[in-house]
Amino acid sequence: MKISLEEINKSNYEAVCDLDVTEEQEDYVACNMWSLVESHYNASHTCKAIYCDGIPVGFFMWVQVSPEKVSIWRFMVDKHHQNKGIGRQALVEALNKIKQTPSLKEIEICYNPENPVAKEFYSSFGFQEVGLDEDGDDMIAVIML
Repeated sequence: MKISLEEINKSNYEAVCDLDVTEEQEDYVACNMWSLVESHYNASHTCKAIYCDGIPVGFFMWVQVSPEKVSIWRFMVDKHHQNKGIGRQALVEALNKIKQTPSLKEIEICYNPENPVAKEFYSSFGFQEVGLDEDGDDMIAVIML
């Protein structure tokens, strides 16, 4: 199984927009189409398609919020490709790309604190919870470099 992060362009954007999570996960993940539109109007947003053996199976979006900080805003694997280790490998790839950012000191991710899988998954990569966001809705976890 070969996992890679690829540019999203006119040849694959529709396939990326068609990716979906399970019904139970819908409250935790934003729509890929909305994320692509949002990134189009914000130069600090980076979007990547997660490919498995040449097929788009997931989506990433991260934002450089300052010279020292990148925040992962979107991360999903299509419901038909979950529980195969794709997300774990894709996050390794994404973190490696993000860490190439000059002057980077912090990588942040946020997730719904009621998502039972998220805390264990992200902490296994070294993310440490620092508290809820300013709205009190999402847990913020960081990797300090």
